[in-house]
Amino acid sequence: MARIKGIELPDNKRAEIALTYIYGIGRSLSNKILKDADVDKNKKAKDLTNEEQARIREQVDKYTTEGDLRREVNMNIKTHMEINDYRGSRHRKGLPVRGQRTNRNARTRRGGKGKTVANKKK
Repeated sequence: MARIKGIELPDNKRAEIALTYIYGIGRSLSNKILKDADVDKNKKAKDLTNEEQARIREQVDKYTTEGDLRREVNMNIKTHMEINDYRGSRHRKGLPVRGQRTNRNARTRRGGKGKTVANKKK
């Protein structure tokens, strides 16, 4: 089982997909990393040799991923909250940040199930 950046890659997935289990790596970056490391993207993660894993680790280290990226994102959110801009206030209130409607959607940000109103006519 391959371990990269403290994440165990799933054995039964192709290398291209397995790399996306690392926070900060999507499909396009995964393909770029595998191409630069000279590894076949269709090879299963369990079939990667130690040498190939080392080359992949070397390429992944060039990018900000996992803990460093999470820390950076959280610091950006805290900065928005500290300077009291619109996005920061939305984060603080737990409302959608990117301009979505809230009167009939946004259940995940506003708190789950809708509340029933008595005597409401349809």
